[in-house]
Amino acid sequence: MDDFPLYPSGLRLTGRRVVVVGGGHVAQRRVPQLIAVGADVHVVSPEVTPAIEGMVGAGELTWHQRGFTASDLDESWYVIAATADHDVNEEVSAAAEVRRIFCVRSDDATRATAWTPAVGRHAGVTVAVLGQREPRRSAAVRDEILEGLREGTIVARHERDRTPGVVLVGGGPGDPELISVAGRKALMEADLVVADRLAPRELLGELPADVELVDVAKLPRGRSAQQAEINRLLVEGALAGKRVVRFKGGDNFVFGRGYEEVIACRDAGVPVTVIPGLSSSVSVPAVAGIPVTHRGITHEFTVVSGHLPPGHPESLVSWPALGQLTGTVVLMMAVENAPAIAAALVSGGRPDTTPVAVVCDGTMPGERTVLATLGTLEAELVAHDVRPPAIIVVGEVVAVAHPEEFGD
Repeated sequence: MDDFPLYPSGLRLTGRRVVVVGGGHVAQRRVPQLIAVGADVHVVSPEVTPAIEGMVGAGELTWHQRGFTASDLDESWYVIAATADHDVNEEVSAAAEVRRIFCVRSDDATRATAWTPAVGRHAGVTVAVLGQREPRRSAAVRDEILEGLREGTIVARHERDRTPGVVLVGGGPGDPELISVAGRKALMEADLVVADRLAPRELLGELPADVELVDVAKLPRGRSAQQAEINRLLVEGALAGKRVVRFKGGDNFVFGRGYEEVIACRDAGVPVTVIPGLSSSVSVPAVAGIPVTHRGITHEFTVVSGHLPPGHPESLVSWPALGQLTGTVVLMMAVENAPAIAAALVSGGRPDTTPVAVVCDGTMPGERTVLATLGTLEAELVAHDVRPPAIIVVGEVVAVAHPEEFGD
């Protein structure tokens, strides 16, 4: 029998009698899948696990509290021999063979007439993998396929979501593994991708060959001119019948100007949806081992854009108020203005000994953390040649993460 390959087939067991002989942990793993497909499940065993007993109490299956008899298979469509007794399993196999019922064996697959595949489901697709009696390999292959389906890396071109419109996708802090499943799937379904320079670049290399890619860094310079051009690309692409993905680093709405793009789409009558991303403001400190809150240390954290220095006429930040807070301050886009910001926080009331961590290239291969205080920050930035992108964390949580540097 091993010389021939298996013939795969999908069984429709809804409302049909299926017998599971045995009430142990093997049966406990198999029974929920049978219940999920609507089978009329009968468990034959003197004893069952508490989990199976709970299913009995919920009315999900029938329990015959005794040993197996051949007549248990009468009118059955499928049987699983899952006892710890080889002789009983042989008896089940023989009874199934006489009745021409396919039988799965938990103890000896070579004596079975059917094997249970590693099964998973996604969006109406059932994946079943048989790995020549190698269950771990079967499960691993199944999981890889399901991951590809969920992320959109495995998808028939005609099965993609072809609905015209714009999807704003937050790519997370930089590591391509930290994008959401929904975000990766949206990328793979796009006709046009408009990408920020801080969006995870590796993911762009996985795009299907026929996807049009626009690099925002190559658009006209100047914040207003560039944003206007991005808005135009999104709207015109969607109105031309394309599925457009606006791919950003971090999260769309955390200093990403994402809502300006939402407004532009809505004003043009273009459908727009948002897939959030991990904001660098919390994910980068977390990956670097720094909590933004900690019991007994801080009850709040504030995320601030540092692209404008304190005192700038266009700044909307109340730096004196921030200086009076005792919680964590997370600064984004603040490397250039960090010395002036540190001085403003100290002037507002923060001690110049307040711990500071500068996480450079967070989540990326070159990630490093520079430690300082508000009083030494300017010198440490120069000494360590810190350049953007970097996240600056100000507060006692830095000392919690690095007690050896800031301990008494």
